[in-house]
Amino acid sequence: MSRLFSHVKVGSYEFGHRVVLAPLTRMRAESGARPGPLMAEYYAQRTSPGALLIGEATIAAPEGNGYLGAPGLYDDSQIAGWQAVTDAVHARGGRIFLQLYHAGRQSNAQLQPDGGRPVGPSEVPHGGVAYTEAGWVPNTPNRALETSEIAGIVESFRAAAARGVAAGFDGVELHAANGYLFDQFLQDGSNRRTDAYGGTIENRARLLLDTARAVIGVWGADKVAVRLGPSGSWGDMSDSDPQALFAYVATELDKLGIAYLHLIEPRIAGNVEDETRDQTPLAAKSLRAHFRGPIIVAGGFDGASAESILQSGDADLVAFGRHFIANPDLPERLRKHLPLNRYDRATFFGGTDAGYTDYPFLDEQAIAA
Repeated sequence: MSRLFSHVKVGSYEFGHRVVLAPLTRMRAESGARPGPLMAEYYAQRTSPGALLIGEATIAAPEGNGYLGAPGLYDDSQIAGWQAVTDAVHARGGRIFLQLYHAGRQSNAQLQPDGGRPVGPSEVPHGGVAYTEAGWVPNTPNRALETSEIAGIVESFRAAAARGVAAGFDGVELHAANGYLFDQFLQDGSNRRTDAYGGTIENRARLLLDTARAVIGVWGADKVAVRLGPSGSWGDMSDSDPQALFAYVATELDKLGIAYLHLIEPRIAGNVEDETRDQTPLAAKSLRAHFRGPIIVAGGFDGASAESILQSGDADLVAFGRHFIANPDLPERLRKHLPLNRYDRATFFGGTDAGYTDYPFLDEQAIAA
């Protein structure tokens, strides 16, 4: 019997299948980082009854953006656009979690208020790119956050999470992977601090855990989640002992009783599959012993490999990215073992409806044939 299409409980919700829309940066927001009708159509297309969708990385603070066209919830003016998105998902019988992020050092001065320097835990030279009106450009060297500023970061996430309630979301996921701010604090390759937020694993995890508690204060633990990338190197990320680090973080998140833990498997580097890496899904297998709640995995899965990891018990749900971009009815195609549309990587980031809402559904292909 297929586990991919069996019911599952996540937090306070029941889902009819285990195919999850991964959080995918598409950079189609309108001026002011506001979601528009095109975004509402995109999410509605990818909703099926009893489905879980995770919204794209959403800016939690004005200085937290790394991509022109990314949506935000750092201002009340952005609530209405997201309300249209959540209404569209709910009308089709799905639920959607808000994913909040802060790019930290993965940004450029062109995206910063008043053209300032991006912020991060420490001033450590690094690579990476941001997306601005000039296209893809190198990150601007960041400055280190003052200890006194960190409470403001936590508050920005709490306030954005509260706006998520007003916008009609069903829960919140904190993005602590992909070399963004939480990840930068977690890993000692980017965190050289000597205050209460640096040095030991406990100190480096403090920002993420304090923010998780703040968001739980808004939503309740059963509607809060965290995404981690235990093997992530995107943005020149590294750690001297990742196994100990992420085992500690998973254990502490387990104590908080959050809805789920979302893990990026090691074969993914940034937004592409790295064929030089071990293709075995290792993150969930390693952290399952430290986190007792539901685990969502992401990273290059197809129907067969998704079924395999669910059957192994290492994960409970599987998030799909590129295949969901090209196949708005992906759950139905996987259920029936039908061919998938090919995705067009050139249209992943920014642009119009091309490569966004114009991929055909099964019934449309049948008519065309």
